[in-house]
Amino acid sequence: MSPSSRIRRLRAASPSAAPDRSPEPDGSPHVPVSPGPESPGPALAGRDLVRTVLDRSAISRLLLGWAGVAALMLLSPAPGALSSVLLALALAAIVAVIVIAAGGVVAQAEALAGRLGDPYGTLVLTLSIVVIEVVLIAAVMLGPGDHATIARDSVMAVSMIIMNLVLGLCLLVGGIRRESMRVNRTGTSVYLVLLIGLGAMAFAVPTVLGEDGAYAPAQGVAIAVMTVAVYAVFLWRQTGAQAVEFQEVELPAADDSAEEPADAADASDTEDSSPGIGAKLSRHRAELGLRVLLLVATVLPIVLLSHDMAGLLDEGLDRLGAPIALSGVLIAAIVFTPETLTALRAAAGGEMQRVVNLCHGALVSTLALTIPTVLIIGLATGSPVVLAESPVNLLLLGVTFAVSAVSAAAPRVTAVHGTVHLLLFAVYALALLS
Repeated sequence: MSPSSRIRRLRAASPSAAPDRSPEPDGSPHVPVSPGPESPGPALAGRDLVRTVLDRSAISRLLLGWAGVAALMLLSPAPGALSSVLLALALAAIVAVIVIAAGGVVAQAEALAGRLGDPYGTLVLTLSIVVIEVVLIAAVMLGPGDHATIARDSVMAVSMIIMNLVLGLCLLVGGIRRESMRVNRTGTSVYLVLLIGLGAMAFAVPTVLGEDGAYAPAQGVAIAVMTVAVYAVFLWRQTGAQAVEFQEVELPAADDSAEEPADAADASDTEDSSPGIGAKLSRHRAELGLRVLLLVATVLPIVLLSHDMAGLLDEGLDRLGAPIALSGVLIAAIVFTPETLTALRAAAGGEMQRVVNLCHGALVSTLALTIPTVLIIGLATGSPVVLAESPVNLLLLGVTFAVSAVSAAAPRVTAVHGTVHLLLFAVYALALLS
């Protein structure tokens, strides 16, 4: 056992360690934090609860979202009747409001993550992002025009942005600041196995099993059910017996690196010192409930604005003669911009497993929930859902997963790993515009 592990055990056993002190939200007890709304400190109540949850930022984002909805209801802009300049301004305004509101959703999800700890907290955060993504994709699918490929384009863009642009930047920033970092290899391996399997079901199998790149109705239902079932098993294990495999690990000291695997040592320390999820839910019940209500109230404007955004986006792409895949990139950028900042902050702090949980976990949730949802929507509306990807995108996705697997298997990850991910994203952008 490393000296730092012994120190943590002694501190946990000493009388000076107050029971209100808990490990960090991401499960990494080796980085000290001050008590606050994002750390599992004393339960909030009364005015302290209201002031902490309903702060100026949360109220501003909420009011801006609903103000945008009210403005659109009053103006009711017809995309075809707007000049190109007004169309661009209206679309930019709606996208800006959606991004700011999405930031409010992510802020509440982050606060929930801070109270619940990993992997529960990161799960709340990624599921919140998936909800926004599904809403935006569904709005475009159900809008005017042909959008048979919008789900494919959006999810592929999310895959490339998350696994190459964001992860690459995180590895580069974290590697430069920390020289080297470590991930929990077992948990990361679970993510990658899911990504490879679910990615193949989404993008590769339709090319040989489906017709014209789309699953037949019966096939779509079967794939949707099996995908959700696999994700349910993953959640059951991630939040149960395998929870410690998704928590932060320490880099072992040079003189005792061979004593025991860092993954196992740090996981056991975290497991011993972290309160159970039931105790956290009971202790912070009032705060968690208020944050969930605020999260829902901030999501609703995004739902209402997405319909108008879809109509303006269609008109804008038609006028520019731009490829329809750019709408998927825009949706992906809107969805993951707030969480990108969260991942970069975690990387700068050396919390590489939190970065993995955010990036890999978000993509697993996207493939496991977004794809089945759009398949069901397509079946219910009679709209085709083309999922089969182009050979170049399939190649890039396969190389991305291979690079991620090799990086995760290494004892440490460095800035050099990040540059390769950034290279793959640059090639994807080149292929998209070619």
